[in-house]
Amino acid sequence: MAKTIVVKQIGSPIRRPAKQRETLKGLGLNKMHRTRELEDTPSVRGMVESISHMVQIIEEKG
Repeated sequence: MAKTIVVKQIGSPIRRPAKQRETLKGLGLNKMHRTRELEDTPSVRGMVESISHMVQIIEEKG
């Protein structure tokens, strides 16, 4: 079974740079308080780290 993480959006993309808004869309988050279960890969971890002020890792599975 692959490792996964559950990510929740806690910050608004309003008045943020376009790159940060696109990163949110890439993670499948576009509205406040949405959660997504994503595969735990270095690329996903990097995306989460680059917008750590707008997202929160809720749970790590696997």
